Amino acid sequence: MAKQISLIIPCYNEQASIGLLLDEIRRQTYQLDEIEVIIADGMSDDGTRDAIRDYASQHPDLSIRLIDNPQRVIPAALNAAIEAAEGNVIIRLDAHSAPKPDYVEKCLAVLEETGAANAGGVWEIQPVAETCMARAIAAAASHPLGAGDARYRISGEPGPVDTVPFGAFRREWLEKVGPFNEELLTNEDYEYNVRIRKEGGVVWFDPSIRSIYFARPDLRALARQYWRYGFWKVRMLRRYPGTLRWRQALPPIFVLSTGILVALAFPFSLARLLLAVQLGAYLFVTFFAGLLESIRRKDMGLILGFPPAIWTMHFSWGTGFLWSVLKGGLRGQYGSD
Repeated sequence: MAKQISLIIPCYNEQASIGLLLDEIRRQTYQLDEIEVIIADGMSDDGTRDAIRDYASQHPDLSIRLIDNPQRVIPAALNAAIEAAEGNVIIRLDAHSAPKPDYVEKCLAVLEETGAANAGGVWEIQPVAETCMARAIAAAASHPLGAGDARYRISGEPGPVDTVPFGAFRREWLEKVGPFNEELLTNEDYEYNVRIRKEGGVVWFDPSIRSIYFARPDLRALARQYWRYGFWKVRMLRRYPGTLRWRQALPPIFVLSTGILVALAFPFSLARLLLAVQLGAYLFVTFFAGLLESIRRKDMGLILGFPPAIWTMHFSWGTGFLWSVLKGGLRGQYGSD
């Protein structure tokens, strides 16, 4: 008997977390006999595949299918899972996430009430470890300095938005818009929602739809993540230049202006003054924000941890973006559409 709801999950070497995600799926308030879980695995070699099979055999009340993703890229995983899915509604999840118990029920209710093509909600960003830096990274990722005006990170009123994470898609819209772009290794969700909106569909944000997302554990992992975000944003802008938002433009502008002022600081005193003013204001704002967050969260470790997390996000995004431009991203060097 065909399932009504398909939960699709890209996965690679997630032995430590995949069982936790599946536990949260089994706790859904929506009836389990109407849900199927399709995990598109990138040929994991850490025991993930055995863990999934063991979980499926121990919990026969939940339909779990494991399919292969030999390309080991997220868009390919999503496309393979969608092709295998039976549901009329397809909900994308992540192996580092934990949907709230009413996640599926809320998604379906919002799709029904709004007629949206895709619906999603808020990430409750939490630290992946109980270290000072992990807590600071989670705080920074959900702060306006790190997230800008992205409602899925900072919450807000329900309504149409550019994108949502872990969306619930109506199958007819997936068929209308087509597959995820497998050339785009990051920003695939954002790009897909651009195509939905260009076809006349609505991407709807509702803060009652909530899931936990576990942030990166340290600055090195955070830097790799945000560098990748900035780099692949340029690849997407080649096709959709009008999708650049102010929150995404500021980091490369800041990195570029800082680099120019540093280069000019030696021969020109005015450049030294402007550099001091720019960096001084930046340091003041980030340290002051860290102080306020430490008070709000009652975590004094954020005073020192929050600013480096913000700096890492901004400079990694900005340098990744600029490096992608230098490599010819805006001129189409990455291949044909």
